[in-house]
Amino acid sequence: MADSEPNPVPAQVGEKRSCLEDKEESTPSKKLRVENDSKNGGPPEPDEEEEPEGEASDGEGEDGETFADMMKHGLTEVDVGILKYVSDHEGFSGILKERYSDFVVHEINKQGKIVHLDDLSIPAEEEATPEVEEQPIESDVLTEEQKRQLGELQLFKNKESNVSIEVLDDTKEKRTLVHKAIKTQFPGLETKTEEREGRRFIVAYHAAGKKALAAPRKHFWPKNRGSFCHFVLYKENKDTMDAINVLSKFLRLRPNMFSYMGTKDKRAITVQEIAVLKITAERLAHLNKCLMNLKLGNFCYKNHPLKLGELQGNHFTVVIRNISGTDEQVNQAMTSLKQTGFINYYGMQRFGTTAVPTHLVGRAILRNDWNEVVDLILKPRPGAEKEFLVRCREEWAKSQDPEAALKKLPNKRCVEGQLLRGLSMYGKKNIVTAFGLIPRNNRLMYIHSYQSKVWNTMVSRRIEAFGLKAVEGDLVLRGTTAHVLSAEEAESHSIHDIVMPLPGFDVIYPTHHVGKGYREMLSADNLDIDNMRHKVKDYSLAGAYRRIIIRPSDVSWEVIQYDDPRISLVHSDYEILEKKPAPVFNTEGKYRALRLEFSLPPSTYATMAIREVLKLDTSIKKQTQLNTAWFN
Repeated sequence: MADSEPNPVPAQVGEKRSCLEDKEESTPSKKLRVENDSKNGGPPEPDEEEEPEGEASDGEGEDGETFADMMKHGLTEVDVGILKYVSDHEGFSGILKERYSDFVVHEINKQGKIVHLDDLSIPAEEEATPEVEEQPIESDVLTEEQKRQLGELQLFKNKESNVSIEVLDDTKEKRTLVHKAIKTQFPGLETKTEEREGRRFIVAYHAAGKKALAAPRKHFWPKNRGSFCHFVLYKENKDTMDAINVLSKFLRLRPNMFSYMGTKDKRAITVQEIAVLKITAERLAHLNKCLMNLKLGNFCYKNHPLKLGELQGNHFTVVIRNISGTDEQVNQAMTSLKQTGFINYYGMQRFGTTAVPTHLVGRAILRNDWNEVVDLILKPRPGAEKEFLVRCREEWAKSQDPEAALKKLPNKRCVEGQLLRGLSMYGKKNIVTAFGLIPRNNRLMYIHSYQSKVWNTMVSRRIEAFGLKAVEGDLVLRGTTAHVLSAEEAESHSIHDIVMPLPGFDVIYPTHHVGKGYREMLSADNLDIDNMRHKVKDYSLAGAYRRIIIRPSDVSWEVIQYDDPRISLVHSDYEILEKKPAPVFNTEGKYRALRLEFSLPPSTYATMAIREVLKLDTSIKKQTQLNTAWFN
């Protein structure tokens, strides 16, 4: 959730372009395609460490393998083209994300403002225009004991899974008041009336199944009020989609009623803007009484939803604990990050964490080798996986029967389950249609992973060949145009102006020898760089441009010392709202940590900035081999 990664600058659909051959020829400028998710700019990227649903699993396998054992079969940075650094300082070790509160992300909205949760109040106009269904309820409808039981049920503390309330004064009006009281005071609970031995009871239970997905009840909505309630979502140790699903369940809405500008990390504290259609701030604020690790505030009404990619970036506050570097080493590393920046590599989470990297599936899709696509996703793989996935893969390898393999999965919504369901519906001779049952964003993630590996590899070659200066043959963006630099033009540009293309049918390539490396790499993978259109339109790659060096803004840092390893080293928005004291540090403390802050634009990975500071391989596999702390 924290590295915002909507999309790099995509190329304008139009005349086909290819790599230049060895002969000299003039290269026309290339117009950029307007950024559009439906056009191969790609799906919204998870910000940090988010993987395709169902592809990766944690925990131990049946044979007792640990997560570290599993990662012995994973990738290292070298495997995905991450090879170079731009600074010459000496690296040092440290622990990132020892606690989820060590990684704090605040969204930067489209006005350039850092988003904070600093107000839990309901807008004043809300009191003047309440919803029709939320009229005041008589205070004596529910007894204190009934409220206690309903509160426990709402927080999943009631093992009976429901609460029954006998209606003594059995009239329709009285039952209606009880139904309304429960649903208003305890969001997320549904009610029904049951008759038992001639007595009537109202039964409260958690909304689920079709009830949870039912269309929201119609409410009176003032014409002068914006249709969308915008609010700030503060969340701890939960990814954006999980948070949206929780809100949807409590409010009895479909998840697609919510909109947002980007997804955020799970193992982090994150703050971002959310919008929801025709739900009042009062109903949203009421959720603060019963939600765990989520807080909602800063409510306002507007006439528009939020759109993916509208954000200007993210502001990070990161704590790296147990650092080994001296103060001088730290200052050298951070000064370099502030002045020069870091290579804008796609981070390790882009390529998955299992023994079958996502870019290999992407390559098979681009080759139109659908049997290999199925094999890569479903075949047994080394390393620890959840037991049901192991049984599913073994069944597929043994019988090649999609229905039999599907029965081994308790959750059919994972990628493997969706593919098997497609194969059982459409048959193994119609794999393209079967594969289409996987959500579009997940499918496109595979081919974007392949593009990312190519981009990482070519950028490493570019840095190796020419270092940190603009040279003849490099590409720069001029407004909406990609342009090849002449030797004279290169003198007036810096490395921060240079872009490299992700391969596609509508980009141009550098004219120096690194540009020709694209053709060589794709040819080695049995792909034709002159024909990146696919028989299936979704998998046709237009290409895109991406800056090779990113210089963070608003960079600051300090080395802090402390005695209690359990202490939070960042004062979060919620702690400030609750007036909790800020952390106190001891200048002679037992432990040392580096606390740094910086802002990044969309489409960049915070882990790559931290990699440049520490000069450590960010892959879990490498850290396991070295027994070095990176991610806890």
